[in-house]
This record gives sequence, C-alpha cells and structure tokens, in this order.
Amino acid sequence: MARVTVEDCIDKVDNRFELVLLAGHRARLISQGAPITVDRDNDKNPVVALREIADETLSPGDLREDLIHSLQKHVEVDEPENDVPDALPVATGAGDEPEEENVVFDRMSEEDLLAGIEGLVAPEKSDDF
Repeated sequence: MARVTVEDCIDKVDNRFELVLLAGHRARLISQGAPITVDRDNDKNPVVALREIADETLSPGDLREDLIHSLQKHVEVDEPENDVPDALPVATGAGDEPEEENVVFDRMSEEDLLAGIEGLVAPEKSDDF
C-alpha cells in the first residue's frame, strides 16, 4: 500500500495548514471511537484520517464545521423565550390559598441618578491599610 502524502489531499483541501487541522481533528475523533470509513491496513489514526480525506469518504466542509463546533466555547441556541409572569403567588402557610404579592420597582430618571452620584462623598483614607 502506498503511503498517503499531503499531495494526495491538497486537491481536496487547498490550504496545507487547514489540511493539518482537519486531519488532526479527524484523528482525535477516531481515537475517541468514531467509526472509520476506509480500511485501516495497520495504519495509525493520522494516516487513516489523511486517507479518508484523500479518498473523499468524508467531506472537508463537514470536517471543517465539526472542528469549528468543537472549538466553540459558547454556542448560541435559538430557543423561544418563555413568558415570565410578573409576580408568582406566594403561599403563606395559613391556608391553601396563595396570596399575590405586588412587586413595585422604583423608577429613577437619569438626571436624578447623576445628581445622586454627584452628592456622594468619597470615604476618608486611613493609614490602617
């Protein structure tokens, strides 16, 4: 069996650096137990990954998307937002009927907030620290 070289795969993936990233990612997947799509022929995982790319049994685009997904730390999922009720009924323990608690928020204008901040006095510095 002839050895797989980068030249066998370069027409499938144009950039050599990207080819190394994709083959390395696929080799890690194989070592984690992913099924291989070519005969192993006593080859190690990186060689099997390169042979899969050269034989086009795996799409480089799919490998690229899988690599990007594996490197993402925060994946945003489009889920519908649940409507949260304003106030939940609170049980008082006296009976089985919950009492509704009215939640009131104080509103402050930006001008009132700035006036309050300007009126703050900085704490005195002490030599204890």
